[in-house]
Amino acid sequence: MVEEARLETVQSGLAPVTAGWFVVNVRDAAWLNNDTFGGVCIFEADRWVIPEGGYVKPLAGFTLRVVVPGQPMDLYHLETDQQEDFLVLVGECLLLVEDEERPLRTWDFVHCPPGTGHVFVGAGDGPCVILGTGNRSENTTIMPRSEPALRHGAGVEEETTVFEHAKYGPWRLEHPPTWSRLPWTT
Repeated sequence: MVEEARLETVQSGLAPVTAGWFVVNVRDAAWLNNDTFGGVCIFEADRWVIPEGGYVKPLAGFTLRVVVPGQPMDLYHLETDQQEDFLVLVGECLLLVEDEERPLRTWDFVHCPPGTGHVFVGAGDGPCVILGTGNRSENTTIMPRSEPALRHGAGVEEETTVFEHAKYGPWRLEHPPTWSRLPWTT
């Protein structure tokens, strides 16, 4: 029988701290916010420590991302061995995929097989909410140079596999600034 995961309160909401099943409402879940890349709710831990020793890594990951117009949710990148899928739940954004620009709106779905360069940038006149999912295999993430990504503040000058986190400011345990305008807060 699978045990229920333990959720603990952190500064911005509830986060799972053990393996197992759980239920949490988006408005009650833990959020991270970054001035460059917007807000993110990560529904699973990167890994859970197990009583027998060691840890287990989740097989799949689910996130909600919130970006405002002109704000990228990440840097243009590709995963070598990881599939990712995205569904725009609210608002508009621009998908940069394989150096092409594609405008997206509510209910547009994006499938990225391994090796697909991609990033999303907020567009329209309000926040955009994107549901993301992907397998959590051992993987290499590559950030290739992309002219469209550079034009939108979501690119790197030289290809790299090293993400320079400090360059983009801290991630804080807090809700995105647009929190009161998001559907789950009404």
